[in-house]
This record gives sequence, C-alpha cells and structure tokens, in this order.
Amino acid sequence: MSETVNTFEAQQQGRPTGPLVSGYEVIIGFETHAQLSTASKIFSRASTAFGAEPNTQACAVDLALPGTLPVMNKGAVERAIRFGLAIGAHIAPRSIFARKNYFYPDLPKGYQISQFEIPVVQGGVVEFFLGEEKKSVRLVRAHLEEDAGKSLHEDFVGQTGIDLNRAGTPLLEIVTEPDMRSSAEAVAYARELHKIVTWIGICDGNMQEGSFRCDANVSVRKPGAPLGTRREIKNLNSFKFMQQAIDYEVRWQIEQIEDGHAIEQATVLFNPDTGETRAMRTKEDAADYRYFPDPDLPPLVIDPEWVIQIRAEMPELPRLMAQRFMDSYGLSEYDATSLTQSTALASYFETVAQTCQQPKLAGNWIMGELARRLNVRELTIDQAPVAAIQLGQLIGRIQDGTISNNAARQVFEVLWDTPGERVDAIIESKGLKQMNDSGALAQIVDAVLAANPKNVEEYKAGNSKALNALVGQIMKGSKGTANPQQVNELLRAKLG
Repeated sequence: MSETVNTFEAQQQGRPTGPLVSGYEVIIGFETHAQLSTASKIFSRASTAFGAEPNTQACAVDLALPGTLPVMNKGAVERAIRFGLAIGAHIAPRSIFARKNYFYPDLPKGYQISQFEIPVVQGGVVEFFLGEEKKSVRLVRAHLEEDAGKSLHEDFVGQTGIDLNRAGTPLLEIVTEPDMRSSAEAVAYARELHKIVTWIGICDGNMQEGSFRCDANVSVRKPGAPLGTRREIKNLNSFKFMQQAIDYEVRWQIEQIEDGHAIEQATVLFNPDTGETRAMRTKEDAADYRYFPDPDLPPLVIDPEWVIQIRAEMPELPRLMAQRFMDSYGLSEYDATSLTQSTALASYFETVAQTCQQPKLAGNWIMGELARRLNVRELTIDQAPVAAIQLGQLIGRIQDGTISNNAARQVFEVLWDTPGERVDAIIESKGLKQMNDSGALAQIVDAVLAANPKNVEEYKAGNSKALNALVGQIMKGSKGTANPQQVNELLRAKLG
C-alpha cells in the first residue's frame, strides 16, 4: 500500500517513449502485493491457509488486542531477501517497520504495519520480452507488510460482512518506477514478475485467491509536457483484466482531458462485466497516513552472512538458465527466455533436447505445435498428454530419416489423443516410415518422369514450379513415405 514513485525526473531518466495513443504518451507504474508462502502470519503464529471459515484464523496478535506484541516471522524476511537477490537489488542491512494509519472496517488495528522510509529491498530491475523486443522495468523497492482483512459485500443484503482471516498475512509489496508505456508492456512485466516470485518459491502466484494482486498507476500526457495526474487501478487479479482495465482507463483519461476536464487523483476499481473503471475514493498521499516507526517492533537487522547463505541456496534463476540454454544449446535469447517461463517448461525442454540431441528442433516443437495445443485446451505444461521423452523420441525419428515432418505431425496427433503409446509402434502401425531405399525410390522417380513429359519440359525451360508438381506426384506414388530431400536430390540429378 505504498505510493509508486511518480516524479518527472524518475520518468525522464533514460526511459524511451512508447507508442502514442491519440497523441498522448501513457505512463504506467505498478505496485504488486505478493503473498509470501509462509505457513503462519508475519507477526503471529496464526495460519495463512486459504479457504478456512471466516474469522477462524485471526488471533489476538492479528487484532492488536491489549497486551499482545508482534513477533517477526523469520521465513517472511528470508523470502524478501530471496526476491531481492533474484532481481539484483540492495538488501538493506537495517530496515524499519512503521505504522500506516487509516480507518477501514477490515483493518482491525486501525493501522497497518508496513515499511516506509527504509524498506528491506531497494532497487533492482525486471527484464522481459515484449514480442521480440527486450524491455526492462526499474524497481524502487520491495517492502514487507501485513495484509488487511476482507470486506464481503455480496453475501449480505444491505450489509457488509468482515472476514479477518487475511489480517496479518505476510506480503511483499513490489513497487516500480513508472517505466511502462503501454498496457501490453505492463502485462508483460506483470507476467515476468509472477514468473520470478513463483520460480524462487516465495509466492504461489494464485491470482484467483489473492496471492498475487497488482495495482496499476496510470496517467497520460502530451509528449514533453509535465506529468499528468495518475489514477490507481486496484486489485487487478488476472492478466486479461489488467490489460482491459489499463486500456479503458487510458481512453477515459484522454477523453476527459480533450473535453476540458481535469483528472483528479483517485483510486479506481475495474468492473470486468462492463469493462469500465470507476472511482472508489480520492487517492491519499503518504502524509495522509501519518507514518511513524512502530514502537513494538525493533529495527530489522539482517546479518550479511545470512544473505550469503540464502544466495548459495537459491535455485538457478530464469535469466541465468536462459543464458545457459543460449550457451549450451545454441538457442537465441528470445527462444531461451520463452523456454524458461517456468521451471516445469524448462525441465520439459531439457528432457526433450537431451533425448533427441536436437535442441533447436526441440524448442521449435515445444513453442509451436505443443504450445498451440496446450493453449487451445487451456492446459499447463505439467498437464501435457505428450511426455517429454516421447516428444524427444519423435524428433529423433525425424532426424534419423525414419519419418518425414508431415508423418511426425500424424504421430504427434496419436500421442496427444492416446497418452502412453510408443512412438515406434505408432510409426509401424500407420506405415509412416520413410522410403529410404534408393533403388525403389529411383523406380518411382523414373515412372513419374515418364508419365509427366510436359512438366519435365517446363522445368528444363526454366519453370522451377514444374519441379514441385513432379515432387508431388512422386510423394503420391510413394504414399507419402518418400524422403522429400532424397526425392529432390534424385530429381535434380536425373533432370540435369
């Protein structure tokens, strides 16, 4: 619940301008709340498990009842450090907790324990691809704080219910510089951030359950003009809605300005049913929250040796794995980044590549045919009916000349529909083996040349398309089993 840094200097410091919308430049910054994957809350032993009956997981410490004191959850601090290391940030050896004061029904204490002046994670960069263009977004900070409860409006007629189970749940709030210039870039950043926090195991990333919630600060201005007034779109819990909300907000702000109205700083909500944003309340500034150091919590002091230990225990990070894929497998940066979108996808690729010893072909099949089918069925790579070893074996049969690319697609179709089938058994049962007998193939070629003298004459007269017609006839004569490369070589040799 901090404020995104939104200064003219920060936005201008070496940041490229993006595509203009109706003559306006779009400026976007993000605040993301990642729920940390601890079993207990940030300052108490109460459970963080999702789905419990309302108000069964809020203890006396979470409610700040008289005589209770908060105690820091070491696991939450460790996860914050892991994130800082993953994005190349500075880990503050000493940081401070503060009370952020405001009144809301689901905030039982009347204040939220957060970090303000000295956060635990400072700076850092998130790099990602937008299409094939490499982008980067600078981070201002990532700080630890507790979550509030939840107001339930839909279950009560004319009333609001309060569920305090989430109160005290540990959050890492990740705040960017306002570096993004389009909704597409904002979504690409959010996806990359989601990948990072789930990859290093600090957050389960479940957007439907509220484990990964994004707030987008959006403003527009004419190029070179002072910054426009920003409005904050709260609690975007899907990438689809994120893009829709930002696009609508941009159009709305431009229309307001063009009609002569001033934009007022506000917090807004997105309604996915109407596709519109609407103002919820005027936007507060930091001074309105009357931050002051929490008297019940001492400064958070982090031993440098602990940071070294956590660094040594970190998994191979996506950007380092992508570099290894480039170095070891000869992949392009774009392909390597695409294949490291999750640990499961990266593991699948490595198994395929090691099975067939053809990493580029492995990447092409995974990002092509496999990805297409997974998207249509809305499946994850973990749910792919075709096992990585099977796909590796299939690619191997293409490479050793056993089957053609066209036949491989037929085999893949069977593997997809009947998981567990063996690649070689499918090839055999469907008669998909390529004809590699040069003598038998030569006979078919001779027969086709004799039956198509007109095509032969046209090719010799310089019409290269006539060769394709002959190839088609040969493939038909071999019932699709002839090796296309071998066919072309034989034809060219006989036609001179």
